[in-house]
Amino acid sequence: MGKKGRAIIVGGSVAGLSCAHALIQAGCDVVVLEKVRKPSGSATGAGLGLDPQSCRFLSHWLGDPNLLVRSTVPLNIDQACAPSTESFLAFFLQISSSLMLFNSCLSGWQANQATDSQNRTTMPIARDEKFNFRAAYWNDLHGLLYNALPSETVLWGHQFLAFQPAHDKNSVKIQARIVESGNTVEIVGDLLVAADGSMSIIRHLLLPDCKLRYSGYCAWRGVLDFSEAEFSRTMKGIQKAYPDLGNCLYFDITLGSHCVLYELQNKRLNWLWYINQPEPELKGGSLTMSISSEMMKNMHAEAEKVWVPELAEVMKVTADPFINVIYDCDPLPKLHWDNVVLVGDAAHPTSPHGLRSTNMSIVDAGILGQCIEKYGISNLSMALEEYQKYRLPVVSQQVLHSRKLGRLKQGLDYKGHGRNLHWKDASREDCLGLLQRNMPFFAGAPSPAYPEALPPHDDIKASQVQRLGRVGPRGPDYGK
Repeated sequence: MGKKGRAIIVGGSVAGLSCAHALIQAGCDVVVLEKVRKPSGSATGAGLGLDPQSCRFLSHWLGDPNLLVRSTVPLNIDQACAPSTESFLAFFLQISSSLMLFNSCLSGWQANQATDSQNRTTMPIARDEKFNFRAAYWNDLHGLLYNALPSETVLWGHQFLAFQPAHDKNSVKIQARIVESGNTVEIVGDLLVAADGSMSIIRHLLLPDCKLRYSGYCAWRGVLDFSEAEFSRTMKGIQKAYPDLGNCLYFDITLGSHCVLYELQNKRLNWLWYINQPEPELKGGSLTMSISSEMMKNMHAEAEKVWVPELAEVMKVTADPFINVIYDCDPLPKLHWDNVVLVGDAAHPTSPHGLRSTNMSIVDAGILGQCIEKYGISNLSMALEEYQKYRLPVVSQQVLHSRKLGRLKQGLDYKGHGRNLHWKDASREDCLGLLQRNMPFFAGAPSPAYPEALPPHDDIKASQVQRLGRVGPRGPDYGK
């Protein structure tokens, strides 16, 4: 039996804990460093969507797949990994100057709808009956992963400071500060895993010229707990306006903005509203901003002008909304340096429009574990090369597609034409681009266990698309 090896993971969020599970199962001793003193359950996390490949990894690590099922809500009634050719897609694109667009999912469908801004009513423009995701609350998922780890795996209150590789490059030494005492400790391992998020210190040390790219917009976010108001006027209204909540993902697109709405376990509604604005000044090294009572008042007033009354009411009664500043990063040239490897948002900061951040993190962890198990810690360089071979092409394409999808939905410059996309002139390709199934490797990313990549997306034929109303035939030329 080969050397067991020790992995040091920096970051105790979902990416870090996923890596802990994957590397323990690969035969490593694992220690996770997290600067937060203890898991409080009150992190500023909200809802997220899990794809089938991530669900398979999570179920394997947790041991009991029912744990994940009980903690999540289906976003598709069909469990297939990819939509079949029987999927029904409908596009309604009768757009006038007062008509705005938005996406929704009905009965497990991912659907796109249009909203009349004056009457604030909706109509679908596209839908997908085979979405097959599950909705989770960040705190719930983090708790499942943490509670399933051996005790003492996570060193809470340990802030990463620096690392140095050994002279022979066969080990790595890290320094960390114990938050409570201020003392510095050193830990030596065979592998350093950077799971320290979008603002990764380790990535900055390796690639000091790599900068985050501001998207041009921020997201107002909130989670409404309606456990004690299940039969309230607010909940009756939103369930009437969005009748398939609890089984679908709604995207509402309006001119220059869009909103997301879906239900979480334990009677909670998750919503996001993306708003174009200049880049705000960040404080404290966080991409999350708290909001003042005046900001909240203005947000409520604006929501009443833009969204259907039922959605605006949900935003109004949600306690403690917050703002995420949306950044991503151009794809990195590589993912590992000697025995240091990047995973999750440290490896590929991404915008949230493709539901990729958490899913890429989980799949990163799973494939890293498979590579370590295949080659062993004694052949670490081969294992990390294989991890990079599988993950770098996938995450690079997914980050760029998510960027494109966000700019499309926010009405920003599209395809380099210097003009917004006008939906009345949209081609079939443009409409299909709204669907999540268009994400590269939507059906699943390749891995050592399944090296043959599944199709990046389904080949949606013209016969599957019904076009109603006025749709422009001009393709990518969006006007003069």
